[in-house]
Amino acid sequence: MDKIFIEGLEVFSLIGVYDWERVATQRLVVDVTLYTDLSLAAHSDKVEHTLNYAEVATCIELVATTSKFELIEALANEMINAIFVQFPLKKIRLKLSKPDILANAFNVAVEFTRENPN
Repeated sequence: MDKIFIEGLEVFSLIGVYDWERVATQRLVVDVTLYTDLSLAAHSDKVEHTLNYAEVATCIELVATTSKFELIEALANEMINAIFVQFPLKKIRLKLSKPDILANAFNVAVEFTRENPN
């Protein structure tokens, strides 16, 4: 199965459980692997035969900026759902990182892998 990677996509979201986290948006980092058939694009060399990864990034950013989830688990799940609605993918692996949350840790993250239910 073919893959498209978007790595290190910075987005901002109102996310967190504690009151101090709900005051301002926080920086999050998204790494996503999009599983799809790229054979037609590989043979045709035409952009209309591939997945527009800029539109996928915009979709992820829109979910992040408009959400008010407390948990990164819920936000990651919503990102995956929104991507599946808008794009013809077979599977998605999405890692959502909250790098600035623990003073003594480089990063905290969740990672989900979901197959298209359709």
